[in-house]
This record gives sequence, C-alpha cells and structure tokens, in this order.
Amino acid sequence: MTEPKSRRRGAELEHAILDAAWAELSEHGYARFTVEGVATRAGTSKPVLYRRWKGRAELALAAWDHRVPASREPIDTGSLRADLVLLFTRISRRAGAMMNEMVAGVMADAFRYPEVADLLRDRLTRPSSLTRAVEDVVARAVARGELPPVRLGLRAARAPLDLVRNEHITCGQEIDEATIEELVDEVYLPLLRGLAVG
Repeated sequence: MTEPKSRRRGAELEHAILDAAWAELSEHGYARFTVEGVATRAGTSKPVLYRRWKGRAELALAAWDHRVPASREPIDTGSLRADLVLLFTRISRRAGAMMNEMVAGVMADAFRYPEVADLLRDRLTRPSSLTRAVEDVVARAVARGELPPVRLGLRAARAPLDLVRNEHITCGQEIDEATIEELVDEVYLPLLRGLAVG
C-alpha cells in the first residue's frame, strides 16, 4: 500500500476527494469511474475513500452533491404557480448538472448491487431540502388561501424531482421554460388540488 501524498485531513481532504471525483466523472464518465482513479487524482489512498464512502456510486452522488449543492434560498414570490415554476427551474438546473450517463450508470449498478439499490432507496425515501422546500411552498399557498389544506405525503413532495428527472432522462437535454410550465400547470398543480383534505 502506498502512503498518501499529503497530510490533509477533515474537510480539506474531503473537498479534495470530491473535486477529484467530479473531475474523474467529467473526463471518463461513470462507466470508467473508479475509486482508485479518484484516490490517485486526489493524492490519497483507496482505504481513505472507503472509510467515507462504501463504493463508487455513493462517491459519485456525493461528488454531485458537493459540486451542485441544493439551493437553500427560500422560495416566496407571493404566488403558488410562480413559486412552483421557480422551484421546478431550480431542480432542472441542478439535475442538468448531473450527467445522464452517470444517472444511467448508478441506476444500472442498483440492479446489480443490493447496496447501491439501498443507497438510492434511502436517498429517495427520506425527507430532504427539496421536500422541505415543497412543503414550505405549499404551506404558504394554504396560508394565503390559494390552496385548501392538503395532505402532502413524501411521494407528492418528491414529485417535482421525479417529474424533472424523468424529463432529463427521457429527453437528454436541458428542460425549457415551456416544459417547466406544462409540468406545473398540467401535472403538479392538479395533483396538489387533488390532495385537498376533506
């Protein structure tokens, strides 16, 4: 085993590894993405990476989260529709930064490796900054009287991401404003109204 090339620790080392992982993904794609390649580029060893991430899928997703963090800015335009258009636009920009080949590769790994399927299931079944943003947008619309009280479960709160991700994977390109408006007007607003309580 070779000695790590530097004595970086903590956040500094983690940033270097995630930057190296993103560079490897960008240059080689997910099919040729390896933990060994990331370790070499980051100037560290494979065991250092495996102490933080279980495998290449988890490392690739962590690199994407690091490179394109979810926006923390609250969405409050004063209108439910405008809030949703802005929310879908933010999701689309973030999803657009993730290479479709990487998405396909991680999903293929999920079919072959149970631990990758568990990783994806965990990411999709827990509350996140996105689902909290959707809940906040809906709560403000209810408070303004634009929506009746609704029962917003996790799947419904996650639906904007699912809709946008499906468009990106299916079409393989940036989603335009007209498509975002169609998703909001023809799919998500009717869904929210259908979730009215009582």
